[in-house]
Amino acid sequence: MTGKTTGKTITIDGPDGSFSGYLATPASGKGPGIVVIQEIFGVNKVMRDIADDLAAQGFVALCPDLFWRIEPGVDITDQSEAEWKKAFDLFGKFDPEKGIVDVKSTIKALRPLTSGKVGAVGYCLGGMMAYLTACHTDSDASVGYYGVNIQTRLDEARGIKKPLMLHIAGKDEFVPPEAQAQIVAGLKDNGHITLHQYPDCDHAFARPGGAHYDKQAATDANERTLAFFKKHLA
Repeated sequence: MTGKTTGKTITIDGPDGSFSGYLATPASGKGPGIVVIQEIFGVNKVMRDIADDLAAQGFVALCPDLFWRIEPGVDITDQSEAEWKKAFDLFGKFDPEKGIVDVKSTIKALRPLTSGKVGAVGYCLGGMMAYLTACHTDSDASVGYYGVNIQTRLDEARGIKKPLMLHIAGKDEFVPPEAQAQIVAGLKDNGHITLHQYPDCDHAFARPGGAHYDKQAATDANERTLAFFKKHLA
């Protein structure tokens, strides 16, 4: 089902405090849920647009502010050197262990608003967090785009019991070829995991307006993601 969506900011309660999230609801009012996990630029227009697009496809999408412990309400772009500097500073201060606590809280807050099943999709920093979501939460299906540092946490893949899809950029400036090889080798035998590789693409190839945006690859990845969610969250 597609149609008009409504987006608003809500409060998510977690064990360490409350934080905000952008909630996009489909015209039908209900549907499967998807947690949208941010890049290093916070809950910005790109993330809100992704949530709105998912809602237009019939999903209830919620994008939590995972930087709230460092600086609540980060909303920057990839269009200036100063914003990149701030984004990398936030990335350096971010604690993935605390982040997964917040993802769990987001799934818990989202599930009652849905028709039952809840998945997750993440990009860049969020791509790694989507992988950890599959490892450590009750997400029903997870998707990660060009996740950074997954190769350092492959031992946690033993916790993956539900479907996970990863989109890997072959020329990712933040995930060198040897790291990609480690990821593929470490995950290829897990029947829950589907890997898609985009040999000629750089990091963030699916970010509209980004320096490395690749329309065809983004379309392919997004269509695979949508079909994946429709299959596993129905």
